[in-house]
Amino acid sequence: MFYREAGDFKTSYQQDNQTFPIRFDRYRYYVVLAVAFGVVPFLINDYWANAILVPFLIYAIAAIGLNILTGYCGQVSLGTGGFMAVGAYACYKLMTAFPEVSMFIHVILAGGITALVGVLFGLPSLRIKGFYLAVATLAAQFFLVWIFNRVPWFYNYSASGQISAPEREVFGILVTGPNAPSWAIYLFCLIFVTFAGILARNLTRGTVGRTWMAIRDMDIAAEIIGVNPLTAKLSAFAVSSFFVGISGALFFSVYLGAVEVGEAFGIQKSFLVLFMVIIGGLGSIFGSFAGAAFLVVLPVVLKVVGVDLMGWATDIVAHFQLVIVGALIIIFLILEPHGLAQLWRVAKEKLRLWPFPY
Repeated sequence: MFYREAGDFKTSYQQDNQTFPIRFDRYRYYVVLAVAFGVVPFLINDYWANAILVPFLIYAIAAIGLNILTGYCGQVSLGTGGFMAVGAYACYKLMTAFPEVSMFIHVILAGGITALVGVLFGLPSLRIKGFYLAVATLAAQFFLVWIFNRVPWFYNYSASGQISAPEREVFGILVTGPNAPSWAIYLFCLIFVTFAGILARNLTRGTVGRTWMAIRDMDIAAEIIGVNPLTAKLSAFAVSSFFVGISGALFFSVYLGAVEVGEAFGIQKSFLVLFMVIIGGLGSIFGSFAGAAFLVVLPVVLKVVGVDLMGWATDIVAHFQLVIVGALIIIFLILEPHGLAQLWRVAKEKLRLWPFPY
């Protein structure tokens, strides 16, 4: 397999600035999208959808959002779970208040509401950064979970305190509720993942992404050369929260169906998405997908190997999973801070030179 740009010439600025300027990359992503949209829905079953594919797609959107904020703009956030809860509860209120509106609109509006909340909690980033900003976003996580628990209006005064997604259709096909087919849920999530990936890729390669990276690398120098830190940081919080809100809305409406905020969107969810970004690679859209895929597939593999084949107890396998994730985070932070995305880049560089020595 060769991965070389020889003969891949550009004759215009538009060709050089396209999302995937290398022809081989474009064809590869076209093939992946064709298989994802045209083949997987005919082969999918309930187990593959619920255990791997749907959670991977949802967590990938959340990882992209956090990566934009932390990896590209350098603003550390520990409140991802809380912002996912905002998206979930916003989607629930919209679904119950406007049942005739399309689910696509509900999910996008839920992301927009989360973006507004993210900008509000992003205001402290204008004065603080680093550890203090992480503590501020951690406080946002606990505050959001607390307010969704304490204000009955958010869960429509339900006695149980849970929110349950009513059945909704898209083009006459159920995408929410227990009777929704797996392939429809998968395709519904895949559409949002494709939209999020393309939008994030273009944003990070354009002027907005360059301002984020300038703030990340050295905010004082960026301000001196004309970058407005207010718009750069708040736009990063807004875009990041928009993606995270969409993932929270999908996580509630099409995946779980019924959630209780403390269990579904606690601090563990924030750390899980953060671990996806660290293992996948900071400052990489591909790394967001790679980290989400790794941490979604890992427990499934450990269950098959540990419980089904080796006969170990489930709790032992669960603790072993924590050990593996913790060890990998330490290894990546020390040896390869850019995660799986950097390993992929190195592999492509080797393919460029193969079979010649280097």
